[in-house]
Amino acid sequence: MQFTYQARDTGGRIREGDLTANSADDASRLLRQEGLYLLRIDEVTRGSRTQDMPLFKKRISRNEIIYLTSQLAVLVDAGVPLAESLEGLAKQNENPTLQQMLTQIQKQVESGDDLSAALKRHPRHFDSTYVNLIKASEASGTLSQMLDRIATESRSELETRQKVQGALIYPGAMLLMCIGVSIFLLIYVFPKLLPMFATKQIEIPLPTRVMMTVSDVLTHHWYWVLAACCFLTAVFAYTRKQSWGRLGLDWLWIHAPILGPMLKKVILARNLKTLAITINAGVPVLQALELTAGVSNNRLYERSWNEIGQHVTTGKQIHEALSGNKLFPATVKQMISSGEATGKLGMILEKVSLYYERETKNAIKSATTLIEPLMVFLMGGVIGTIALAMLLPIFKLSSAAH
Repeated sequence: MQFTYQARDTGGRIREGDLTANSADDASRLLRQEGLYLLRIDEVTRGSRTQDMPLFKKRISRNEIIYLTSQLAVLVDAGVPLAESLEGLAKQNENPTLQQMLTQIQKQVESGDDLSAALKRHPRHFDSTYVNLIKASEASGTLSQMLDRIATESRSELETRQKVQGALIYPGAMLLMCIGVSIFLLIYVFPKLLPMFATKQIEIPLPTRVMMTVSDVLTHHWYWVLAACCFLTAVFAYTRKQSWGRLGLDWLWIHAPILGPMLKKVILARNLKTLAITINAGVPVLQALELTAGVSNNRLYERSWNEIGQHVTTGKQIHEALSGNKLFPATVKQMISSGEATGKLGMILEKVSLYYERETKNAIKSATTLIEPLMVFLMGGVIGTIALAMLLPIFKLSSAAH
């Protein structure tokens, strides 16, 4: 029998694929032996592969999920039954992959499942925070309000992410341009000047000799350079997949000049917003802390939130668990302490998260303003050094001629 599965590996990544087994239980056992935690498994019947699983499935974007959440909030608030709302959204959607997913969710809701249970079967598009917030709102009867809140916060987070990516794209493009121009000068321009230097009895300056060596390596031994780049890329990819490597890279990111302070504020804003929403929604504190750790996207902060959760299980309050942790500013600890003392932790966290969202926007502007002149200076320095290495012997030739 042929099955399609969706599973989570030990690193938390979602894996999808096909599997041949005698039964669904055998397929589950085989996946467990491979270290995968099964999320979903479906039998592929004859003909279903062609109809339900096209060769190139269209991806579901984050914007589509946000729009879907917003539309579902409006329909539910208007009193339209949930299954009917899902059916209507599926019919009006132009993405066949999203249509298929909505139809599956609709059928599960019609069969008696809660919306949160149906969404949990699609972890690639609805993470644990999303599912748990929906589950909490179902228990409190505030589904439409929660859907609207999730859509609003997701849209805000997406805009912040795009701004951060925009701030990183500029220096990346400048760096690539600098490397490209440098390689062009060293491979095509510099070698044409070497014969002129060789025929003249002059002492070649040190910068020129260094650039001659670099030019010779790039021109005649480029395969070693390519092999070194491939090796370093492979080492980086391997390191990034290891827990210790990811921890080290995340440490470097948040301690990097200019970008580090900005990324810290982005992470803090996301963490505090998630903690505020989950606590206000009635999610238990320990589960809220676990969800907050999951959205950090930084192993240092993820480890810190998990440690805070462990301290809370022993009877400590959150502000006590934060004591001594240098990743969290003193103001955050003081505000959380005040919130716990007054019983208004959710409200306080929401205000702090809004403050850090504003600080994030300012940090992105500041980082972009600082990066631009630095990249121009770097680009000018590298290309200027190469140009100087080419001009120094010409100056010596001119001096010798006079």
